Amino acid sequence: LQENEVLIRYLDHASFAIVTPDGTVAVTDYTGYLGTRDVVPDVVTMNNVHSTHWTAAPDPRIPEILRGWPTNGIAAQHRLDLGSMLVRNVTTDTRGPFGEGALKDGNSIFIFEVAGLCIGHLSHLHQIPSEAQYAAIGRLDVVMVPVDGGYTMRLEDMAGVVRRLRSSVVIPMHWFSQASLQAFLAEMSS
Repeated sequence: LQENEVLIRYLDHASFAIVTPDGTVAVTDYTGYLGTRDVVPDVVTMNNVHSTHWTAAPDPRIPEILRGWPTNGIAAQHRLDLGSMLVRNVTTDTRGPFGEGALKDGNSIFIFEVAGLCIGHLSHLHQIPSEAQYAAIGRLDVVMVPVDGGYTMRLEDMAGVVRRLRSSVVIPMHWFSQASLQAFLAEMSS
C-alpha cells in the first residue's frame, strides 16, 4: 500500500479486515474466522448480538480486543490510538428478538481513522442514530452497512441513515438473500 491508501477486505458476513500502509490490521465483528492464513490482527472489534458478530474465545495473541457492549452496566467506550490508525466507537441501543428486550448501548458503531479516511462499521444497528450520535460519528468517507432488512432495520430506514452519513463509499454487508441486497441498492439509487 502507498502512504495514503488503505485496504478493506471482506472476510465473512459482517467481518472485514482493514489494513494500513504500515501493516496494522483491524478486523471488524471478529468471530474467530480469518480465512486459511495465520494472521494475528492488531485489534479486533466485536458486538454482542450473536455468533456472527463476536466470539467467546478470541485468539489470545490478539493484543487489543474491543467489545462493543456494556460491561457491568457501563457502556463501551473506546479510543485506541495505534499510530497509523485510531479506533473509536459510538454506542447505540439494540432490541431483542421480535423487537423485545432492548439493551441500552448494546451495539457499537466502530470508526477507524486511517490514511486520511474515516471508515465506519455500523455492525448490528437497530435504531436511527440520535442527533448526538450522528455528531459523535461525524462524516464517514466509507461505511459498511447491514442490509438484511429485518434483523437490523427496515431497508428504507437504513438507507436514510446512509444518506445522512453522506459517505462516498457504501459497502453493503449482513445480507441473507439477493432480494434484500437488490432492494437496498434500488432504495439507494432512488
